[in-house]
Amino acid sequence: MPTVAVVDLSDGDFLLDVRELDEWEAGHAAGALHIPMSDFVARYGELTQAAPQDGRVHVICRSGGRSAQVAMYLVNQGIDAVNVAGGMQVWAASGRPVVDDRGGPGDVI
Repeated sequence: MPTVAVVDLSDGDFLLDVRELDEWEAGHAAGALHIPMSDFVARYGELTQAAPQDGRVHVICRSGGRSAQVAMYLVNQGIDAVNVAGGMQVWAASGRPVVDDRGGPGDVI
């Protein structure tokens, strides 16, 4: 499974967060698309509409397990997808901004 380190992500990279709603509301990367893993297959069209046509999809969850599964699914669909190693825990620990649903400072739960 292809992975990418948080430190190697650029501000304009397309980020797909597959955590559940309560995790997302507590804190997420600004600008990320949120489709929970539990709803992913049913909401797959939202990703294909939002993702850049020839761009890479960077899949993130809390620690990297769920996102690895979704990234593998996307690769099998012919989409250029990679798992973000360490997930939102590493994202927050590396000083990347985390916002809550109101745009204020968020927490990774």
